Amino acid sequence: MTGTIINVFAVIVGGCIGLCIKKGLPERINQAVTYMLGLSTSIIGLNGILSTMLTVDAATGRISSSGELLLLGSLAAGTLLGELLHIEERLNGAGDVIERKLRAGNFSKGFISASVLFCAGAMTIMGSIQDGLGQGYTILLTKSSLDFIAALILASSLGVGVPCSALTVLLYQGALTLLAGTLRGVLVGTLLDQLCMVGYGIVLCIGINFFGVVKIKTANLLPALLFPILYNLLIPLKTLWQ
Repeated sequence: MTGTIINVFAVIVGGCIGLCIKKGLPERINQAVTYMLGLSTSIIGLNGILSTMLTVDAATGRISSSGELLLLGSLAAGTLLGELLHIEERLNGAGDVIERKLRAGNFSKGFISASVLFCAGAMTIMGSIQDGLGQGYTILLTKSSLDFIAALILASSLGVGVPCSALTVLLYQGALTLLAGTLRGVLVGTLLDQLCMVGYGIVLCIGINFFGVVKIKTANLLPALLFPILYNLLIPLKTLWQ
């Protein structure tokens, strides 16, 4: 789990530096940084979605896309399930308790936004599997450097919840690393692309939230990640029925 441990420390150190910077930033600069963070996070999410949906024909150079209905269905069904389970409200309630004890504002927003951002994407999955199989941790090392910068910028605007998201990184990536042998033959190919597509869709929603125009309950979107798995489980059943 060397790669995951490095990643956790990168988030903690980057977040703590961001907290120190925040104390010396005027409100107008803090607001400008928040907007730019929203823009960059939205671009990351959009780029991730397009990279998994679009393919280029090597012979003709023609671009084709796939997965639009799965993305739409996963986000819609995931939101419905998340709303029924009140995931965001439960997380915010726990965050509010921590806020009162630590006297730290925006804990829930920082923790949830950072946790989803750091754990979504192919680098998290493939890097954890690579590390768990003893094939090195080069992917997670690259991810750690990116997360360090993201944690620094996030913490400068969202506060102490960002470095605390290192716990989510530890639990999520650690679990993937320990289960690497089992997951190696499952989280590949089309399923990996579909999971990343939905994950980056949630990241895009996080970026939109930074602009403050609308409030998307991103934690309620997390069940959407289950639906690409269910979809792939149903495909063999459909073949049997035919």
